[in-house]
Amino acid sequence: MKKISSVILAGLMLVAASCKESDFSDIYPDPSKISATTVEKQFTGFLQSNKDYVLPGYTHYFTMLRITLNQYNQSIGWVNGSGQYVPGSAGVENIWFNYYNLLAQYRELQKVYNSKTADEQADRKFFMTVAKIYLYDQTQRMVDVFGAIPFTEAGMVSTNGGDYNSSAAKFDDPQVLYTLMLDDLKSIAAELNATTINAGYQKSFQTQDFINKGDLTAWKRYCNSLRLRMLNRVSDVAAFQSRSNSEIAEILGNATTYPTVETNDQNIQINVYDINSPINSKGFQEGMGPGTWYGNTAGKKLIDFLSNNADPRLRMLFEPGANAGGKYIGIDPMATAQAQTELSNAGQVAIYNRYVTNYNQFFPGIIINAPEVNLIKAEYYLRSGNDASAKTAYETAIGQSMDFYNRINNVSNAAQGVKPANVTTAEATAYIAGNGVSWAKATTAAQKLELIAGQKWVHYNLVQPYENWADIRRLNMPTLSFWVDNNNNQTLPPVRLNYPGNEITYNPANYAAVRENDKLTTKLFWDVK
Repeated sequence: MKKISSVILAGLMLVAASCKESDFSDIYPDPSKISATTVEKQFTGFLQSNKDYVLPGYTHYFTMLRITLNQYNQSIGWVNGSGQYVPGSAGVENIWFNYYNLLAQYRELQKVYNSKTADEQADRKFFMTVAKIYLYDQTQRMVDVFGAIPFTEAGMVSTNGGDYNSSAAKFDDPQVLYTLMLDDLKSIAAELNATTINAGYQKSFQTQDFINKGDLTAWKRYCNSLRLRMLNRVSDVAAFQSRSNSEIAEILGNATTYPTVETNDQNIQINVYDINSPINSKGFQEGMGPGTWYGNTAGKKLIDFLSNNADPRLRMLFEPGANAGGKYIGIDPMATAQAQTELSNAGQVAIYNRYVTNYNQFFPGIIINAPEVNLIKAEYYLRSGNDASAKTAYETAIGQSMDFYNRINNVSNAAQGVKPANVTTAEATAYIAGNGVSWAKATTAAQKLELIAGQKWVHYNLVQPYENWADIRRLNMPTLSFWVDNNNNQTLPPVRLNYPGNEITYNPANYAAVRENDKLTTKLFWDVK
């Protein structure tokens, strides 16, 4: 049995040994299998510990996303069955354990750093600073699916000399965690602006950092874009509204001081350069499933949304069913299981484009991208009454989303499926002006917010499932209809995930404090609409 957050595997990350820069597998070793470390190598061990939950890995997609978030978001189609709205325990445990593996790695990084002299710490401080950005990104994701989680006291087994009992961690309130992270990220943004890297460590940074390749400006963009995401997430919460509005205005009004991701060239993502290295997306294929499998099939709502608006991303994201005569057909979630099964067995249902998505071993690990940032801007400008800026950000995001999928299409090595034609500028322009998409044809703020929400949903689909689920819950847009499972206590999709059984078993005293809120129907603090 796995002892998870509060009792993270004794000696789990006792860290990195010397390595050869010429050998990728030595540069990025598994820190749980080695005996000595440096700040630089432990930084990489920290990043690699959850890479398969950023890159589209098999375990994450197969045990978790295909039967939970991707269904709740209706980014896929599936056959209805009793119990479908109860998250599988294996998938929930996997994401929980993976996160606390990451956190244990971060605690080990802190431990190694704290063992250095003052001069050694000064030279390496930037490793600690950027590591915290990545940690907070992954922590926000956990808060947004569970609510309260152990954090401030978690992952301390190694630090506490292997003492499990003294390492049991309390669950931190989600609003308190959001405040802590937003405070730190604001300080980090200022710190990075004053940071210079010793020339002797720049090469090491480029080698050890497989996210931004040692580009400090990219880490600044990551930090401020993450701030935008988090500030927007809490924008409807009374206690955060003033802060959300003022800090977003400060970030967007001072691009030099607070740079954000503006173009797809600046996207924060794990790129795949060599599929024979540990950084690859080979697991995507089986994670979604081959052929017509309820993990890569199309849902009716998304197919209709794309088709009715003549969205050129339709051909980038989907392939028609083998016997559909070129038509794009999705599974209706309100149909009977028999009708859904017959449609699928007849080869009528569209599947995700194999060439672009699951057979593409070069598919990047998406963290934050330009279309996402511009859709956040559009939402902020709309609620601030700046219609012209909202329109510009909204239309820019659509064009960038099409370019985003063009780029993924262009790096694919898939032998399955047929490479679709890239979306052209003319197609993007026509789409932006069309019915169901045109900003000018929406006459109220509510209608314009619905446009923004629809474009988020399309852009995220199953590529950014956590952001997709968070925005759907927060905005209640787009409107999704689900079959009611009257044979189960959980009749509709949940609004959060339950804590895994291992955490309940091994951290009982601290779990008791959150037991009453551990329900699938308990809304997150930012889910107020």
